[in-house]
Amino acid sequence: MLSSAKKLQKVRDKRKKRIRGKVAGSAERPRLAVFRSARHIYVQAVDDEAARTMAEASTRSKEIVEAIAKMKKTAAAAEVGKLMAKKLLAMKIDTVVYDRGSFLYHGRVKALAEGAREAGLKF
Repeated sequence: MLSSAKKLQKVRDKRKKRIRGKVAGSAERPRLAVFRSARHIYVQAVDDEAARTMAEASTRSKEIVEAIAKMKKTAAAAEVGKLMAKKLLAMKIDTVVYDRGSFLYHGRVKALAEGAREAGLKF
């Protein structure tokens, strides 16, 4: 008999595997991989062909850490999305593939995507 925590992890692993089977990044169109913890949210642009991270941003990034100090987590996630879009647009990349990992497209994960779209990324 599995505990409820193990059942949840099993469901998340299955969801992540299903999504990663459909999503792949390249140098022209990197994969925007999102990780959400209880306190922070992290995003990185990954070129899967070269197996390297092109850019990253999080709620712990020095550029925005003071600006988001008094924000709610969802608003902070939107700012992280905008920062990531700014970094990618500076690299002349305007199209990405969104990889939400094992997380549902809701709340902070959705806010990050909408913030990136608002700042000019297409996906």
